[in-house]
Amino acid sequence: MAMPPSTSIYSSRQKGLIQALEHTGLSALVLNPGPSLTYLTGLHFHLMERPVVALFTPSTPVTLVLPELELGKTNNLPYPVQCFSYQDNPATWKDAFSKAAQAVKITGQQVGVEPNRLRVLELRFLEEAAPSSQFLSAEEVIASLRLQKDADEILSIRNAVRIAQEALQATLPIIKIGMSERELAAELTLQLLRSGSDPGLSFSPIVASGPNSANPHAVPSNRQFAYGDLLVLDWGACYQGYISDLTRTFAVGSIDPEMANIYRVVFEANLAGRSAASPKIPAGEVDLAARSVIDKAGYGKYFTHRTGHGIGMEGHEEPYIYAENSLQLAQGMVFTVEPGIYLPGRGGVRIEDNVVITSGGAESLSDFSRELITITE
Repeated sequence: MAMPPSTSIYSSRQKGLIQALEHTGLSALVLNPGPSLTYLTGLHFHLMERPVVALFTPSTPVTLVLPELELGKTNNLPYPVQCFSYQDNPATWKDAFSKAAQAVKITGQQVGVEPNRLRVLELRFLEEAAPSSQFLSAEEVIASLRLQKDADEILSIRNAVRIAQEALQATLPIIKIGMSERELAAELTLQLLRSGSDPGLSFSPIVASGPNSANPHAVPSNRQFAYGDLLVLDWGACYQGYISDLTRTFAVGSIDPEMANIYRVVFEANLAGRSAASPKIPAGEVDLAARSVIDKAGYGKYFTHRTGHGIGMEGHEEPYIYAENSLQLAQGMVFTVEPGIYLPGRGGVRIEDNVVITSGGAESLSDFSRELITITE
């Protein structure tokens, strides 16, 4: 994965983390491999059987516990780092954690963790190395750092959107009746890579046809496209570690009038949600704006998920766009607007765009046609 153009950004982000920790009373933050660790350090590690953790405190350099084979990744970093490495023999792992805990002086302290990332494997080593420490959720601290994207991050997301749209445009001509969902998913994945996506896609494309399109998170199957189907494509690209997440729905030949009607309703709900997005309003208002269109059309019970979610280094992150969310939107927040209607056993429609909050409103980063496109072959 390509490194962001500026390396000094990591020192700045680490300073921001320390300030955020001080406001919460946490003495340290511990992370294992994932987007947050990469965001703060630029380092990429895989989750594997060998534990890796990074510890951040106000008074010590970035501290890493990692296997010897990963030490080369820490050469020539633009910020101070201290490493405690271990060999492949698991008997050596405990000592590395103990030395790291002593170096950063977390014993007896309140230490923040990322609850949806830290595994029991690493947690048990940390608890043994610092038995009187409390390991508490730092979810809000991490979200506050990554919530508002800077210009470089937004540019990367914009490029991820562009790549995704180009890939779909290249894929559309090959779609035909009798093609399977799996075949189309494979072709779309290939076009994403050809168009410039990082090899690590944000997620595997969702290709759902006919009755399968009524399942928002359908897995591509061997079902073949048939005349009269709705066809939902949910796909995204990754550029310099930042993702896009888009959905468009197509008609395979002439569709049932009610299916055409729910498409119109979702089209209007998508527009209402995008139009509502602006600085200083609660995130929930975007959901309510889209949901009210679907409710008024009589399909409220068939809109079974939130209107959107944040995107960035992860496919799902803050801000989450659900009715009760009082989080105030602010410049630099990037999220999806993806209302849908799903009629069980018949079919579904979803139209999803990626939106960034600007100083005076919101901009849709995606502009692929939202009009119903009919596949005729």
